Amino acid sequence: MITREECIDLVKRNVKNRNLVNHMIAVGAIMRGMAERFGEDQDLWEAVGILHDVDYEAFGDDFSRHGAVSADMVQDLLPEEAVNAVRRHNPLTGHEPETRFDISLLAADGISGMIVANALVRPTKLDGMKAKSIKKRMKDKSFARQVNRENIMRCEEIGLPFSEFAQIAVKAMQGVADEIGMS
Repeated sequence: MITREECIDLVKRNVKNRNLVNHMIAVGAIMRGMAERFGEDQDLWEAVGILHDVDYEAFGDDFSRHGAVSADMVQDLLPEEAVNAVRRHNPLTGHEPETRFDISLLAADGISGMIVANALVRPTKLDGMKAKSIKKRMKDKSFARQVNRENIMRCEEIGLPFSEFAQIAVKAMQGVADEIGMS
């Protein structure tokens, strides 16, 4: 099994944009929190969160290849279910999220952007942020317009109420706030 450090090293070798690297670390933290909630392998879920966008600077202008290229890049590093989750986090690849693992990644990917956008308008960034502020921001369609709220709400399909999901995600990102420049 690939370690967290190896995942981050692989990401940094393939992605030069620090904000994207921070995003992947944040999604990894959220996935770890979700794995804990569901009683899944926390290291594996975190690895998938970190590696899901490893192709971001490699797929070129064809966004429909995003996720598929990442899956190819990590196929020898992760079990098949994890590779599938990476591939399926972008439905434009023609592979729809099916499993709890897949949907968790899709939702974690989305909520990380909502949390970062919220942190950027707060003087204390992630420090002291509450999940209820994410719930409020979700209702404001003009806030973080690029964030796919439907993907975030898919958490409910896998038995995770949005309020609980937001708590898991905020807490997880607070745990890596120093690492992602959000403290």
